[in-house]
Amino acid sequence: MFQTVGEWLWWERLWLPANVSWSDLEDSEGRVYAKASQLYAALPCALCLLLVRFLFERYLATPLANVWGIRDRVRYTAEPNPILENYFCSQARLPSQADVRSLCKKTSWPERRIQVWFRRRRNQERPGLRKRFCEASWRCVFYFFAFVGGVLALYDKPWLYNLKEVWADFPKQSMLTSQYWYYLFEMGFYLSLLLSLTFDVKRKDFKEQVLHHIATLTLLSFSWISNYIRIGTIVMAVHDFADILLEGAKVLNYAKWHQTANVMFGVFTVLFMLTRLVIFPFCSTDTPSLLGGPDITNVLQVYLRQAGR
Repeated sequence: MFQTVGEWLWWERLWLPANVSWSDLEDSEGRVYAKASQLYAALPCALCLLLVRFLFERYLATPLANVWGIRDRVRYTAEPNPILENYFCSQARLPSQADVRSLCKKTSWPERRIQVWFRRRRNQERPGLRKRFCEASWRCVFYFFAFVGGVLALYDKPWLYNLKEVWADFPKQSMLTSQYWYYLFEMGFYLSLLLSLTFDVKRKDFKEQVLHHIATLTLLSFSWISNYIRIGTIVMAVHDFADILLEGAKVLNYAKWHQTANVMFGVFTVLFMLTRLVIFPFCSTDTPSLLGGPDITNVLQVYLRQAGR
């Protein structure tokens, strides 16, 4: 059974264009090709990035927060009450009016006191401003260096200036060392974000963040296995460019540089629309014919085109 599943999973028609087999993508004559087994390196890379992030937030972002006078609000703590604590943890953070009356009977407290207790207890769960500042600083720094790394990996490549070169001899395109490290760090970063969701600031779009990180890792993995590396590096650089400004604007907003943050948000909006709605679709619409591509990348190409609209 497992052999059958394995054969189907690595069915050549699923991953590769017609008349191309896995044997054609074996290393030979100085040409090196991407391999699925290399994706395992993303996990140790993610763990290393988590360590680097810890050191960055502790020894760089936190002192910077002190210099800029970023302080957490002083919040009143909820007084100990086992009945209310059990309700808060097991049932709801915001009780209904009927539940408030029921809790009043159980605790012999007035409604006003119950409501104040739940408000203070919810405030205790909210992340401090300094923590949000440190997280945004880390993402801003990573996107900046990732974009710089992408530029260094692409600036002297002909396919950056002529998209037809992206598909020259596809998929028999030798993998470059710069492409390997660029992919590795990008996948390691998004995997580290997925692993750190449990102790990061939990926002309202928590579920969307999980889906976003999983989708990103899936697309990067598929593009790696199918050797869509040239277009993949271009897409990553295009996306990282605008993200620098988004996270930078958050950092400035937390530092109470509101006017500068608003200007940066405005610039980000323009660049986001330019990169996502103009440049990105332009890159993805110059792909090879869907009829000649592998089945799984046909789906990915359609997804990319729809995402760019």
